[in-house]
Amino acid sequence: MKFISKILLFIALLAPLSAFALFEECRNFFPNQQVPTSPEVGRDLCFDSFAVLYSPRDKKPIYTIEKLNRLNFAGSHPRRTNQFYEEARLPIKERALLSDYRGSGYDRGHNVPAGDMSDERGMAQSFSLANMMPQARQNNQGIWAKNVEEPTRQYVKRTSGDLYIYTGSTGNVGKIGKSQVTIPAHLYKLIYDPSRKTAWAYWVDNTNEANMSPPISYLELVEKTGIDFHLAIENKTSSAQPTEKSITNQPPFIGGWYPVFFDEYSSNKANEIIARIKEGKVAGIQIQYDQNKSLATRLAQYIESETAIQVSLTKNSPPESSTVTYERNRVTAIIHTKSAL
Repeated sequence: MKFISKILLFIALLAPLSAFALFEECRNFFPNQQVPTSPEVGRDLCFDSFAVLYSPRDKKPIYTIEKLNRLNFAGSHPRRTNQFYEEARLPIKERALLSDYRGSGYDRGHNVPAGDMSDERGMAQSFSLANMMPQARQNNQGIWAKNVEEPTRQYVKRTSGDLYIYTGSTGNVGKIGKSQVTIPAHLYKLIYDPSRKTAWAYWVDNTNEANMSPPISYLELVEKTGIDFHLAIENKTSSAQPTEKSITNQPPFIGGWYPVFFDEYSSNKANEIIARIKEGKVAGIQIQYDQNKSLATRLAQYIESETAIQVSLTKNSPPESSTVTYERNRVTAIIHTKSAL
């Protein structure tokens, strides 16, 4: 019996990662809780307002998903932070690093846009490097922002039901940084409207000279990416964009990690973290810093003196940017929660 069990375990280990149940903590982001089947092996990462299937090989998302409706854009929105951070849940050898983008000529391009976030935690989490891809600068700030992200938001605002937005990239035109982050050849955004059983996708070259072309059909995207999104579509070859239908409640927020930023020592922020720990809601903390080791050490020592948590200190280095001095002096506490908060 033990021999048979060992054989079954061996077979299971050989099976593709996509065959196993992924996104256990955030399946609510997926239509009918149905996770796509991808030919690529990835790590599933749940955030409060979105989820990422991350490629340890390419150091960027295979795809991301958001569940949005017009209620997400009904109120005031948090200020954009521009505070990028390395994803502490990933083993160091699998992470994209802040230093990888320095001098590369490529933007840290969001898959899930910061502009879709409706609260401060979601905004902060959207700047995880696990949500970034190397994107041609003019593409990111021009055609992608104006002709892909904004029209998608406008469609969400016009409709009255839940929509599912998948974003990702494919191809390989080179690498950047010490971590060898893959530069994708093509970017895509898939919009699924379950109330009308229809879907369409934007497909854009990852170049500064990229031109906008009409949306492609769901079937075309599946053929181009090799990903089966398991969507209930009536006409898989149509790329038409429809209009509206019924309202549902905002999705519950589920996520296991979130960053807290320190540009100087803040006893209020530190005490809030300690309160979370004492409530039994924190499983671990990693503190990331570049030049401000004294602040990182002070924060770690205070947390350890007040709780039983052992804090991990990690040095990183942000890329050159207009805010590089600000980023280099910043300390980021990555809070690993035991359950959704």
